Amino acid sequence: MDSNLKNVVIIAIGFLFLFTAYGALQNLQSSLNKEEGLGVTTLSVIYASVILSSMFLPPVLIKKFGCKWTITFSMCCYITFSLGNFYASWFTLIPTAIILGLGAAPLWSAESTYLTTSGNIYAKKTGKLGKDVINQYFGTFYLIFQTSGVWGNLISSLVFQQDPPKGEITKEQLLFCGANDCMKTSTATNSTKHPGNDLIYTLLGIYTGSGILAVLLIAVFLGQLPNDSEENEEEKNIPAWTRFLATFQHLKDKRQCFLIPLTMYSGFEQGFISGDYTKSYVTCALGIHNVGFVMICFSGATSLCSLMFGKLSQYTGRKVLYAIGSMIHLSCMIFLLLWKPHPSQKVVFFFLAAFWGMGDAVFQTQNNTIYGVLFVKNKEAAFANYRLWESLGFVIAFGYSTFLCVYVKLYIVLSVLILSVVLYGIVEVLEHTKPPETSGSEEKESQAEEMDTQRCENDTVPQDIFF
Repeated sequence: MDSNLKNVVIIAIGFLFLFTAYGALQNLQSSLNKEEGLGVTTLSVIYASVILSSMFLPPVLIKKFGCKWTITFSMCCYITFSLGNFYASWFTLIPTAIILGLGAAPLWSAESTYLTTSGNIYAKKTGKLGKDVINQYFGTFYLIFQTSGVWGNLISSLVFQQDPPKGEITKEQLLFCGANDCMKTSTATNSTKHPGNDLIYTLLGIYTGSGILAVLLIAVFLGQLPNDSEENEEEKNIPAWTRFLATFQHLKDKRQCFLIPLTMYSGFEQGFISGDYTKSYVTCALGIHNVGFVMICFSGATSLCSLMFGKLSQYTGRKVLYAIGSMIHLSCMIFLLLWKPHPSQKVVFFFLAAFWGMGDAVFQTQNNTIYGVLFVKNKEAAFANYRLWESLGFVIAFGYSTFLCVYVKLYIVLSVLILSVVLYGIVEVLEHTKPPETSGSEEKESQAEEMDTQRCENDTVPQDIFF
């Protein structure tokens, strides 16, 4: 194994430790800190901070500290959020949520820059194609990293299983689970009882320790990138204000405007599954100790189907996959609107999470792909828009989560999905009716710049684990 590939494995394991903690904490926020909507408000603040962070901080921090130390410092921002949960209140969670959000964009930008630059350096040394090495590096990274959702949720469930709810939930209490959960009318049940502080502290201690291990691993074992990398220097010399203006100038492209609902839908649907499904369905009917187990199904399905759909797309094209993903989510939402969750139907909770994960995998893989394919000439601005609009979807989804009934939220997500499909169809029509000469020239340009295209495509990670 070459030294560059060893560094890829080190980064992947570091991110695995870090997001084993954060991913599970995100899924638990709406259940652990449900008083006055503290949990979902905290998540909304995180993604609002990410929007601001992605506009200004990454180029500045990477230029100042380099990729290795930007990753290290940004990981510390995530640890503060774990610490803030030890004493969950508005005065601890909101500030640490802001800190985490500000660290998220530099973390992922530095990771993508490091892996891409390492791949290009190794390709030059060995005479290989840059895109082939970069694909190998990112494939290795996600193979390791994407299991974080499984481990984090497994840990939370095993800890909370030490004190499972006692007694059966009554029919009257079940009336307020699922689509009928309107927050104001929610009734305390045995299933929704708050875990003991000792179990919460044990869980947070594990998560904090996992984050600290991630920081130490990166700080001690990750190698520095050469400072004389020409590609790296060009990236560093791009002013922050230039990237900021380019992000909004890219909105002059009507295809980008038509893709905004589709990009935001990714945030809406992930916000629903991690904020509302976990609280109003799983926690309400089964108990908080089952949230982790159910979300393992979601994470596992997303990871496996992302790999499968990524391979399948070269045979079916993106239109077929978008149709499959849309039908899966449409079916899930109709079922969730009609379903009356009951503890005796335990297997249904797991199947729903898995099916939602299958649809999520379609939108993650194909959204990344369509941005990389359509916007060859303005890749950086396009992917900045991707992060911005998806984060805005998260902010809105978590923002209204505290005062709307679940069935209203489902109608909103369903409406956004329908609007997304319609406008996406317009984009495909525009591409289909484009003069052949234009399409051919763009394809040639894409081949000429394929190494740079790979960098930008990989700069947008699967968004269900992006932060």
